Amino acid sequence: MSESEPILSVRELSVAFRGETGVTRVVNRLSYDLHPGEILGIVGESGSGKTVSSLAALGLLPGTAETTGDIGLRDNGLSINLLTLSSAQMRRYRGNRLAMIFQEPMSALNPVYTCGYQAIETILANESVSKAEAKQRAIALFREVQLPDPEGILNRYPHQLSGGQMQRVTIAIALSCNPDVLIADEPTTALDVTVQAEILRLLQQLRQQRGMAIVFITHDLGVIAEIADRVVVMYKGEAVETGSVYDIFDRPQSPYTKGLLTCRPQLERRMKVLPTTTDFMEVRRNAAGHLEIIEKTANSVRQALLDAEMDSSEIAARLDQLQQAQPLLSVRHLKTHFPIRQGVFGRQVGAVKAVDDVSFEIYPGETLGLVGESGCGKSTLGRSLLRLIQPTSGEIVYDGDDLLALSGGKLRRLRRELQIVFQDPFSSLDPRMSVGASVMEPMELHGIGRNRAERRAAAAKLLEKVGLDASALRRMPHEFSGGQRQRICIARALASSPRLVICDESVSALDVSVQAQVLNLLKSLQAELGLAYLFISHDLSVVKFMSDRIMVMNRGQLEEIAPAERIYTSPQSDYTRALIAAIPRAEPERRSVRAYRSYAD
Repeated sequence: MSESEPILSVRELSVAFRGETGVTRVVNRLSYDLHPGEILGIVGESGSGKTVSSLAALGLLPGTAETTGDIGLRDNGLSINLLTLSSAQMRRYRGNRLAMIFQEPMSALNPVYTCGYQAIETILANESVSKAEAKQRAIALFREVQLPDPEGILNRYPHQLSGGQMQRVTIAIALSCNPDVLIADEPTTALDVTVQAEILRLLQQLRQQRGMAIVFITHDLGVIAEIADRVVVMYKGEAVETGSVYDIFDRPQSPYTKGLLTCRPQLERRMKVLPTTTDFMEVRRNAAGHLEIIEKTANSVRQALLDAEMDSSEIAARLDQLQQAQPLLSVRHLKTHFPIRQGVFGRQVGAVKAVDDVSFEIYPGETLGLVGESGCGKSTLGRSLLRLIQPTSGEIVYDGDDLLALSGGKLRRLRRELQIVFQDPFSSLDPRMSVGASVMEPMELHGIGRNRAERRAAAAKLLEKVGLDASALRRMPHEFSGGQRQRICIARALASSPRLVICDESVSALDVSVQAQVLNLLKSLQAELGLAYLFISHDLSVVKFMSDRIMVMNRGQLEEIAPAERIYTSPQSDYTRALIAAIPRAEPERRSVRAYRSYAD
């Protein structure tokens, strides 16, 4: 690949945005080459400039953006600088030569049009073909990306598909005009491990069949190890390291890269706390405005990691101690079914068994992990425990009280001790309410504090407890990053002094370093306040780090429940083994996704 002419060459690219407070530079003199048939991984945390640099190549930046440098696309032996093209000229290349898969398929697809209409519309807009021919092309594309029943999906709306199926539709639309370069922007974020493995395998197959070059953007180095040939590591708008995937993982040079590799939870080791990138480096800018990343003393970092590792006897002793107490929550034969109705009169013709005869216990101070694929019933189970969804039958006994038998004031009083942290922190917070108002709202609802001043002081302490300054009380949710908003949601959940907190995919969309900070925070709060967690996630490595025991759900039922270490070392279920086999590992020599076969296969 390195001997061929690059199909895309980025040279000294800088992007800045004009705003009310001045100009903010988000990409600073970025350079890289992309060769035909190559998969180039661009990795870094949110705000590192990954997506902005790719949007610049497609001419999709807003009018407030100022760009300098050169993005050269090889066209008939010549290099065309995409930054100099007008909007009309850019349309000649966008779609036909360059295409993009956006991060969130639900927002990338128009909810009021069928999937087939959107694919056909793209083909008609870019190629001179009839509508009938475009329809046949759309069906062929849906079949190529391995969608079940391509003709049927042609007439379905995005909300009628699963997350993985929607992502396949966006890939099909991106491929509709046979691009030479495909930019995949976080295409597997928030997907469960099996669907993620299928999408990665699909992109590999499409690269081989079509000879496309792919720019794969992600914050997950485990995913990069599975798919990339070369890697660009970005931090605060600059490329801090570039090399082959094997060099990056086996011989990282930048302290930032070393930090990213280390702060993801590892299956082979059980840590008390996770390291973060700041444990490995100090950052400053030189007189020319470039980043200087200085490595902290390697020996001290290494010793801290060794001190934070838990041995098997320590893990077993903790679990024995937890289970000596009476269960805080006991669930017996819980069922949550949703009726399927048809006809004018809504006659019930069946039921979706989202939770089907599930039983388990949670002990005081314990973290019980809950894993499974999307649609297995994890979130429905969590909401059923709090009666945010009404269960069909069964028992939920909390501290001696059957929650299903309670109503009115007594249920409201018990809910003070049962809280939930949702997956998306932005939609969890009212955008019209200040952070202080959001954190104080549960206190006002449950009559905590004698007056507003006392509640405000308590809210300030909670924000400080989760690592935010008390000045955040006056600010609005949109002024914070994703990790900071999740900390606010945790502070809000703690406002009523709960004993059990349900964490529903609460770190799934966070960068690995921010994720490590939030996971460390949850563990420290548990140790300080004696909290019990039901920790729901599709990321098994994260669940293993957090959990004392893990239960695995599949199609509404429990596959197995066991201590966290045992789930990984000796899984009893074929389904659990398939989940573990699909976990991306930061070991490019293994390339486990190529050998992965789904449980359904």
